[in-house]
Amino acid sequence: MSRYSAFSLIKNALSGHKNWKRTWRAAEPKPHYDVIIVGGGGHGLATAYYLAKEHGIRNVAVLEKGGLGSGNIGRNTTIVRSNYILPANTRFYEHSMKLWEGLSNDLNYNMMFSQRGVINLAHTPGQMDAFARRGNAILLEGVDAELLDTEEISRRVPGLYTGQNTRFPIVGGLCQPRGGTARHDAVAWGYARGADKYGVDIIEHCEVTGFIKDGDTVTGVKTTRGDISAPKVAISVAGNTSTVMKLASIDKMPIESHVLQAFVTEPLKPLINTVVTFGAGHLYISQSDKGGLVFGGDLDGYNSYAQRGNLPIFEHVAAAAVTMFPNLARLKLLRNWGGIMDMSMDGSPIICTGPLPGMYLNAGWCYGGFKATPAAGWCFAHTIANDAPHALNADFTLDRFYNGRQLDERGAGPYPAHQ
Repeated sequence: MSRYSAFSLIKNALSGHKNWKRTWRAAEPKPHYDVIIVGGGGHGLATAYYLAKEHGIRNVAVLEKGGLGSGNIGRNTTIVRSNYILPANTRFYEHSMKLWEGLSNDLNYNMMFSQRGVINLAHTPGQMDAFARRGNAILLEGVDAELLDTEEISRRVPGLYTGQNTRFPIVGGLCQPRGGTARHDAVAWGYARGADKYGVDIIEHCEVTGFIKDGDTVTGVKTTRGDISAPKVAISVAGNTSTVMKLASIDKMPIESHVLQAFVTEPLKPLINTVVTFGAGHLYISQSDKGGLVFGGDLDGYNSYAQRGNLPIFEHVAAAAVTMFPNLARLKLLRNWGGIMDMSMDGSPIICTGPLPGMYLNAGWCYGGFKATPAAGWCFAHTIANDAPHALNADFTLDRFYNGRQLDERGAGPYPAHQ
């Protein structure tokens, strides 16, 4: 595989860009692999990459039912942060942040990772106290945090309305300067290219239709392109976790699937140079390099496997955006899309062995799947290679929901739609 560089760009430009090699091979499925990864999104591809790079396991197949990048990895608002308050989550997401910071060099692929900062707005003194507590907690874990007053927020985000003549006046906020955004498609392409370099087979348009078992032990999968065997089968399918697990006769999972919508406006001149979240509701907004404002908010409040949403969420998030930035009121929306969120009962992920021998599970990402991509793949690969979790994902077990050791990040209780 050729290395991307300024020299290779110039060389291929002289030939009319006709001699670029494929980014990854169009692999045909083999009858047997050492590891099968079901799901060719960011987490599945990252897992394959780290299995090959860190553990030397290269006889790996990544099975994707559609085209690569057609799931949640291409259907999100691209935000990266590690300002979680529970220690297990803080350490995990901070490891992901550190991987993000070197990912473009590691993969020789531009992730367009922009550490423009993430500012969470506070609208009451009580909320400001809660942000101070969160900031102190993550500082103790070695994560960056800054408590901002209204004047400093106005200086950093001049387009934001910080006056008092509003229902939700801004009294301050919490900033993680190292947070920011990345290009979601580039993450999928970069990890796919990196995994392919090590010999991993990326097999698109290959849907899993069942599992092959020896007793209770999973020994392979049945697919639309034939049966494939492997002693280790890893499931990393985000919002489709419950449906795939039913193929293995596991009918109950501590997960619900909901639609999460995202929106992009028409492009405009630079207005928002950071990521801003609305503390009086659920809205997060940033500006892409093309000039469009990218934003999202609450889930649609019903269970669904559709990759599209409904008008009430349009109105809900648009109203919140205009509350923060009244100058957006006349902007046109160019497009929207929906991703299928696998909402866990406590708002924290699942990365573990089981629930059947030979099976490994990566699920329950709620709103955190994209930002977790590097660490999720890194920890899942460790778990698969060693049949045991790394310290960073040791608390993300499936059985915590049965023995009462939940990681309730939001303190909202066991209601997945509220996480």
